[in-house]
Amino acid sequence: MLRCDDVSVEGHLREFAGRLHGPARLKSDLLTEARHGLLDAVEAYRAGGLPAAEAERRAVAEFGSPAQLLPAWQAELAVAALRGLSLRVLAFAATLAVAGDLTWRGSSWSSDGPHPPAGYLLLSRTVSGIWLGALAVAVVGLLLVTVTARSARPGPAVLARLVGTGLTGLLGLGVLAGAALFGWSIGLWDAALSWPPMIVGMVVVGAGYIWVGRAARGWLLAAR
Repeated sequence: MLRCDDVSVEGHLREFAGRLHGPARLKSDLLTEARHGLLDAVEAYRAGGLPAAEAERRAVAEFGSPAQLLPAWQAELAVAALRGLSLRVLAFAATLAVAGDLTWRGSSWSSDGPHPPAGYLLLSRTVSGIWLGALAVAVVGLLLVTVTARSARPGPAVLARLVGTGLTGLLGLGVLAGAALFGWSIGLWDAALSWPPMIVGMVVVGAGYIWVGRAARGWLLAAR
């Protein structure tokens, strides 16, 4: 295949690359497919007798401008970003639901010690509710991703955007409420920072927040 280093083709692709946001693998696949299509067109025009510069110019013009192609490509990237975000939320929320209680075993109120204040218990239930809600919204997000991929109508895409926004909002609330709960727990439980399950829990949850937060940031960039 013709190797084309001239700016008209590669510059066109760089413009697409700079304006597309979303999962790196899918973005790379889209750009690779575009590059192959452009170079095939250039090769065909060269075989027809056109000079290299004119062949590239025609191939680029025939391919389409960013204004024509970017909306569809970016929509595809946004759907993929929502899929990734939903899967990460499912994994993280399920882990919290299954293993979260292990963090608090051994606390002063898990045995015969004084019970924590009512506000603490309310915050604990709120954190659980937020992540259960995020779990449910993530399931809806995955269903909508499937529907959006099979439908050309704008309705499912709009719903997917709303679900992504709601999921991102729940993540923000979950992080704030979870951090407040951990901080309050340390204040109520003197041995918290020396209790291995609590230490492991803080490390795992902190890493999970970063992991899920990166996916949320990626979706926001893809969907904006």
